[in-house]
Amino acid sequence: MQEKNRGLGLFTLLVYIFLLGPLVIIAFTSFEPGSVLKFPPQGFSLKWYSNILEVSMFTKTFYTSIIVSLIGNLLALLIGMPAAYALSRFEFKGKSLLNAVFISPVLIPGIVLGFTMLKYVIVTYNLPIYAALLIGHTVVMLPFIIRVIASSLSNFDFAIEEAALSLGAGQLKTFFKVVLPNIKSGIIAAVLIAFLESFNNVDISVFMTGPGVSTLPIQMLTYVENHFDPTIAAISVILMIFTAVFMFVIERLMGLSYFTKR
Repeated sequence: MQEKNRGLGLFTLLVYIFLLGPLVIIAFTSFEPGSVLKFPPQGFSLKWYSNILEVSMFTKTFYTSIIVSLIGNLLALLIGMPAAYALSRFEFKGKSLLNAVFISPVLIPGIVLGFTMLKYVIVTYNLPIYAALLIGHTVVMLPFIIRVIASSLSNFDFAIEEAALSLGAGQLKTFFKVVLPNIKSGIIAAVLIAFLESFNNVDISVFMTGPGVSTLPIQMLTYVENHFDPTIAAISVILMIFTAVFMFVIERLMGLSYFTKR
């Protein structure tokens, strides 16, 4: 039994090294003082972190990514919250089909979805790039909003809602005063997960961007094609920290949402 546990521990260690090793290498190379990406670094310098602010396209595309993610998140929330409530609360004909439609952006390969949206949203309907990019990111975020909020609603006792309705509260008042406060942790978690998915998205963005309009991940890909300095490693470290903080907050919120229903 001891040998079996040691073998499992060794296997787990190898898996962690395989998953985290590249991230550790990127983190170390971001401090390389030279002008070429090297590992191990030949010294220690923070100049490539300051260089991020000196490259104007990084700043511009960062703001674009933030704005698109926030507005798209709001649109996905306005569509996804009622959809999640209806799918969790009611039984109706075509429910399974509707649920499959809402979840399909996650199941379809990103390249296929991106190319399809390029063909119909931009080429066929000739929408402006910003509008097309916003639609694409809203579609990508929608499944995450629906699934997380629906998961939160699965722990909600709808008898409380029925009690409020029987006491004279209207449908909307009951939703905002009774249902919403009980699932707010799940809503916040859904918004954060969807934001991360949108901010780091490449598959959709690469098809929906155009001249003068780009997102940070696409700009990073463009930069790598022409430069081989550690600036991209520095941005990657910042994004890793950014993602880790978000995931910690999401984990705490989902844990809070679970235990408050017990």
